[in-house]
This record gives sequence, C-alpha cells and structure tokens, in this order.
Amino acid sequence: MYGKAFAPEYQGALTTLSVNASLVDVLAAGTEELRAAERAGRHAEAARSGLAVAEAHRRLGQVREADRAWKASYRAARTACDTAAMAWALWSGGTLARQRGALALARRLLALAADLGERGGDVVVRGYSLAGLAETGRIQGDYEAVGRLHEQLLAEARRRGEARHTVWALEGIAQMHRNSGAWDKAYELFEEAARIAEGADDRRGHAWALRGLADIVSVRDADAERALALLSEAERTCREMNLVSALAYNLKMRGNVLYRAGRHVQAAKMYERALATFRGMDEPRGEALARLGLVKARARLGRDRAETAAELAELARTLERMGLRHARLMVARAEQELGLTAEAA
Repeated sequence: MYGKAFAPEYQGALTTLSVNASLVDVLAAGTEELRAAERAGRHAEAARSGLAVAEAHRRLGQVREADRAWKASYRAARTACDTAAMAWALWSGGTLARQRGALALARRLLALAADLGERGGDVVVRGYSLAGLAETGRIQGDYEAVGRLHEQLLAEARRRGEARHTVWALEGIAQMHRNSGAWDKAYELFEEAARIAEGADDRRGHAWALRGLADIVSVRDADAERALALLSEAERTCREMNLVSALAYNLKMRGNVLYRAGRHVQAAKMYERALATFRGMDEPRGEALARLGLVKARARLGRDRAETAAELAELARTLERMGLRHARLMVARAEQELGLTAEAA
C-alpha cells in the first residue's frame, strides 16, 4: 500500500509544498525563504531552501542558475556542519551534471552524496543518490552493472511504501527491458508505474510512465493514434507543472511515433521543436537524440545521402565521447536502416 507522493527535496520551511507544485511557484517560494534565511544568518535553512531553488531551476532548464544554486546550498550546509544537507546539495549537483551529459562528474558527485547521506543518517538522500547512480549507469547502457541496483532500490521503496521512488525504479527497469526488446515486460512495468503514480498523485512520475507506454504502443502495436493520445495526456501535465525537460523528451517521443508511422514531415517538425528545447536548456543527451531523429526523418524526405552519413558519423563520435552506449548503437541501427553501412565502410 502506497501513501501520497511527497517531495523530500522541499525541506525546512518548504516542506508544505506539494510534489505537484508548479516549478515557478517552487522557485518563488524557495527564493523568498532563501533570502530570509541568509539575512538572518540561518545557514542550515539557507542550505535547505537553496536546494529547492536549485531543483526548480534545473527542472525549468535554467542550467547556470541551477549550478550556482546547488553550490551555494552546499557551502551553506558545510558552514552549518549539516552533513545531510551537504548530501542533498551534492545529489542536486550530480543530477544536474547527468542532465548536462557530464556523466563522470555525475557519478562522482552522486557517490559523494550517498556516502554523506549514510554518514549523516539520512536514508532518503542516500537512496536518492544511489538511484541517481543507477540512472546514470542505465543512461550509459550499462544494464548489467545497474540492473541489480535498480531491483534493490525497487524492493526498498516497496517495503517503505514510497510511491515516488517505486515509480522511478519501475520506469528505469521498464526502460532497460524496452531497450533490450522485451516489450511486453516493459509495458507491464510502465503500466504498474502509471497506476501507482496516479494513485499517489505523482503527476511527474505519471507523465513519464505515459511516455513509456506510448513508446511501447508505437513500436510493438504500431498504434500511432493511441500513442499520440498518451503523449498528449502527459504533455498537459508537463505544461501545467512547467516540466521543461520532460516536455522536451515528450516532443522527441512524439517525433519517434510519427516517424515510425511514416509521417516524416510531421516527425521532422516535432524533432526540430524538441531539439530547440534541448538546446535552450543545455541538455546534450536530449539534443543528440533529437538530432538523430531529425537526421533520419530528413533522410526519408530525400536529403543527400552523403550529408546524412556525415552527420550520423559526427553524432556517433559525440555519443561515444559522452559514454552513451545504447544511443551509440541507435546510430549504428540508423545507418543500417538507411542503407548507409556499406557506404560508410
């Protein structure tokens, strides 16, 4: 049995904020509390309100502001000798690093956060940091290494009845099954995640689960209209909560669905929108994936084969530098799909 989802990153005077609060509202409340804490010299409170500010900036795609905010939160926590608050700040920094594609830095910061969380006696930040490490490994395509950690974190979340973390773990495991071709299992897990998220009023988790279901419905069932309807439902949540990153990935998935349905003009336009959003928030992984979709759509619309091959080769090098194994394989499959493998050789 799961209780209502909550947001442990909203701390101190901000604990009353809902997990579904608009990020604009979170940023405003957090900034007000942060300034009051700084004026009063309350460093521990400054660290905790600063964490909410950092997370709001990050999720709004305001990378530079998020970077400044998590570092300021860490400094305030260190001044207050608050080990758990230091861990939360590092978790935020590690999550931002992963969003920006700096995966080695993400692993380093998240490992430090997990260690400090354990030392500070905060099991929640330790769990979130381990989850961040697991997600970083999953994004890199290192499924064997992080699969067991995902399962362990899922079991812990189920045992404690933490809906939000259960949903996160289910979605991560589902994505690994989807990328390995186990579509039925992936659908089952995304469906469970959507059901738990809806019951716990975790709108962010529900939106991500709907995106996962749309992907499976598109690739397994070739049902573009149902997939697009699921994405439209998720998009409403993304816009209402100002979830910029989630919206960008939703747009990219909409491009995927349209591409698979042979609607290449519409797909190209959707990839262009996603690409512009990713670039605006300095998210290189999303940018690379949107570029890959756009290259494929343009190739289907008659783009010069040599130009297509050159851009795919450049994308492969970019993904290799970022350490994204699965995405690199996606480029190889695109080359094969477009009949460019022999030409590249």
